[in-house]
Order: sequence, then structure tokens, then C-alpha cells
Amino acid sequence: MQTKIVSTKSLREMPTVERCFIRENWRSENVSIARARVKSGVTTKLHHLVGVDEIYLILRGKGLVRIGKLKPTEVEAGDTVFIPAGVPQQITNISRSDLIFYCICTPKFTAKCYRPEENP
Repeated sequence: MQTKIVSTKSLREMPTVERCFIRENWRSENVSIARARVKSGVTTKLHHLVGVDEIYLILRGKGLVRIGKLKPTEVEAGDTVFIPAGVPQQITNISRSDLIFYCICTPKFTAKCYRPEENP
């Protein structure tokens, strides 16, 4: 693979059915990295990823994360959340401003790996 720099100026944020906005920063066979933005008071849809581990790296705001059988836990800037493949997950923005975090998926995220746990 060639050395590459991806400027955020070249990236577009897209709304998702999951109730958040995603801007994909990087994609290769082994990993995908995307910036997620959740508006204040919004809870993402409960879902899991098939065959894909996910890491949230919280950049700004505060969230209440629900992962599998763990008790709901508050997270804030600097926190890291590891979500193993197949484990249900969702996050609620409990701050007054946008909750911003990176989603790091390995192997890369694809639409085929996404499974909703609740009705649309």
C-alpha cells in the first residue's frame, strides 16, 4: 500500500439509519475508521456487527453506552470502548452539544455485517 494522507476537507458526512452521522476517514481490507456524530439527546439504534470488532474512541461530548450485558456506562472525551463482534451496542448523547467519536472496525465495516436489534 502506498503512503497516503486523507484530508478531512475531502470527506462528506452522511446521515445513517442508525440515527447518527458518519464520515468515513479510512478503509482497507483490514480496518475502517469513521467519525461518528450523534446529536444531543439522540440514542443510536441497538445493533450488532457480524464478524467485526469495533472500537469507539470518544473525542467530544458525553455518552451513555450500552454494550451487551454490561451496565450502561457514561463515557467522555479520551475514553475508549471495545465492542466484540456479535455483541449488541448503542450509545446515547447525554451532553448538550454533539457527541463525536471515531468508530474503528476490524476487519472493515460493510453493510452486510450490520444487524439491527430493534425495529426501524
